[in-house]
Amino acid sequence: MSVNSGFPPDLLSQPKAMRMAYFTGLTIAHPLLVKAYEHLRRAISEASADSLIFVFGPTGVGKTTMMLRFGQRLIEEMSLELTADRGRIPIVSVEAVAPDSGSFNWKDFYKRLLVRLEEPLVDRKVRPDSQDEECPGRQQPMTSRTVAIAEWRMAVERALHHRRPRAILIDEAQHLAKMAAGRRLQDQLDCLKSLASLTRTIHVLVGTYELLAFRNLSAQLSRRSLDIHLRRYRADQPEDVTAFKNILMTFQRQMPLAEEPDLIARWDYFYERSIGCIGVLRDWLARALALALENGASSLTPDHLESQGLSIAQCEKMLAEASEGEDALTDHIEARTRLRRRMGLELVPDSPTLPVVKKTRRDVGTRKPKRDQIGVKRRAG
Repeated sequence: MSVNSGFPPDLLSQPKAMRMAYFTGLTIAHPLLVKAYEHLRRAISEASADSLIFVFGPTGVGKTTMMLRFGQRLIEEMSLELTADRGRIPIVSVEAVAPDSGSFNWKDFYKRLLVRLEEPLVDRKVRPDSQDEECPGRQQPMTSRTVAIAEWRMAVERALHHRRPRAILIDEAQHLAKMAAGRRLQDQLDCLKSLASLTRTIHVLVGTYELLAFRNLSAQLSRRSLDIHLRRYRADQPEDVTAFKNILMTFQRQMPLAEEPDLIARWDYFYERSIGCIGVLRDWLARALALALENGASSLTPDHLESQGLSIAQCEKMLAEASEGEDALTDHIEARTRLRRRMGLELVPDSPTLPVVKKTRRDVGTRKPKRDQIGVKRRAG
């Protein structure tokens, strides 16, 4: 094939590390990512300050990439405000770390949040109005094991009031569902809900479909929360297939190799081993590219791709979880029919979105509505 023209030609003379950095640094604004991004942007701009926003999607679909891009864009939009107020932080991103003991560690979460808020001397904070038992006259440090989670939370509240971020992005938020026996899932979300309310800061929870367990836990939460679904590309939708091929072609042209690989000829194979998730596809191609560069190859070979792709068993597991999550988020006609029946509304047909028109019985002697003839019809002579 012809020499690749999608990347800077002089990149071929650069070290392998620079060529890899170029490819791994690519961010493709594909249709589904752009749609979810715009939804998130409008939600943060228009939602009340104490709202919770849920961003769902299968693993490897590009949620983290979207969050990073959103943070960069928000910094650009708020440049004048940040210049005028040096103490303000536009957005705070923190990861909900998976617990070691099986129960989510709120104290660790608050400490990580303080670090992301650029709170000074987090490890040297002291408890107000306290005394250190080992050293009378000195206040007890916050790092002591006896310090309650509530005091770490109070420190977070003060930092949020001072830094005034537009939103807090919590990545891997499904880990919040890890809790000790006897603790309700509602309690976990109540902690974030009250934090958002007291600090007037929007919280964005980003995670896999495991995060669906938090949806609609209460009427109050439903009123104050918004859902954003960043889904995978579906092979049963023609427009999705076209978009996936375009994305694959973009990756093909941006690989810094002497010979452009012909990936598009086997687009269905790439779809099969990525289940339509662009993040999975990008990581797979990056691993294959690294192997090709290490071997000094001029292009990608089937061996490079097959050795670095996910196994069939892995794809089946990912597809099962994705399909289950997609089904849970689909607004089935059965659910809508059940809702309307409980509200005393007319039922809806299977396909149209308009309610069924109820036929009324005419009284005896009442004519059937029709258009009357106007004018006189003349007979032929």
